[in-house]
Formats: sequence, structure tokens, C-alpha cells
Amino acid sequence: MFRLKGVKAKGILSITDLTIPAKRITCIVGGSGSGKTTLLRLLNQLDSPDEGEIWLGQHLSSELDPTEWRREAVMVPQATITFKGTIRDNLQIGLSFAGKPEASDEQLEEALHLACLEKNMEQNAEDLSGGEKQRLALARAIVMNPMALLLDEPTSALDEDTADTVMQRLTAFIRENGKTLVMITHSRHIADTYADFVIEMKSGMPQGSGRDAH
Repeated sequence: MFRLKGVKAKGILSITDLTIPAKRITCIVGGSGSGKTTLLRLLNQLDSPDEGEIWLGQHLSSELDPTEWRREAVMVPQATITFKGTIRDNLQIGLSFAGKPEASDEQLEEALHLACLEKNMEQNAEDLSGGEKQRLALARAIVMNPMALLLDEPTSALDEDTADTVMQRLTAFIRENGKTLVMITHSRHIADTYADFVIEMKSGMPQGSGRDAH
């Protein structure tokens, strides 16, 4: 899905050669300041490397317009954004930004179910709690139907039981639909339970080329 070769970025990352497999669930783990979020931002073209090359499938990052790249690799940052309006408005707005047609109510409801946010779509999104807003951002990304989801600590605001339910539903959806999930997590339980592949970051470098989780 992604390949990084000779990549240096922001004086933080130094990656000789790293491949992130398609149609698999990859967790990125490591201590604070180890380069996890910088790596995820590179995969979304929010940041550009100072040196090196990044591929999305067969396409070099310089060959694709960043907007086109982000249609296929949608990122949900840890500090999520909630837009004014209803839950429905918030779910549709990502499609609008990407120039895609609106989703059906059935698709919106499925995304809310996957994110464990069983709410009336006409409710004001700004009335949601922090954890609910985090799940709304996840549902918005799911609605966009990208090839890859890039998630930065998607369960950080959730209690353990809710986090597990979200991960169970999300990983089942990823596998059933042949999608790719790349996710930063501070939770070893989540990485050990749900990941097919684990990248451990230390001082801006992946340890080895990643490891199988099982």
C-alpha cells in the first residue's frame, strides 16, 4: 500500500526502507516523540519529506495531486474537527470537500454503527461529548470509502469497553471490504489484539522493517 525509501523528515524521521502492506491492519507504536504522527502525516501528504520517496500503491507522491492522494488515504487526526451543523452534515462534508456525491442514509447509518455512535443524525454535532466527536470523525472517514484509513489514536478518548467494540467493528469492516488500516495507538492491548503488522518507532526510526503481530 505504502513504501518509504530513504525518507528523512523534520529532523525526526529517518527511514531507510519501509513497506506498509495493503489490505492489512498495521499499528504504529512507540514512545512520545518517536515520530509516529510525523510518519502518519507523511502517508497523508500533510507533510513532505526533506529527502526520499513515498509511494501509494504504484504512484510516487510527486505523481499525484495531494487532494487526489487524500481521497484514497483519509486521515483522522487525534485532535478531531467538528463542523457546525448536524451529525448528518458532518458525515457528508468530507464527501463534499473531496468532490464526491452524497452518501445515502443507509451508508451514513452503517458508518455510525461501525463507530459505535448510535445517534439521531439530525442532532447538533457540537452537543456531542469529546469521545463522541472522535467517533463522528471516524464515521466521516468511513463514509468517504477510501482505500486506506490513517488513524491517530482513534480510541484515546474512549473507555476500554467502547474502544474494544469500535475496534472489533472497524477491523471486521476493513477485512471484509479489502481496505487498509494504518493506526497509531498507545495501547499494547489494541496492537496485540487487532493488528496484522506492527511498526515500532524509536528515535524516528522503525525497528527493523516492522513485524508480524501474530
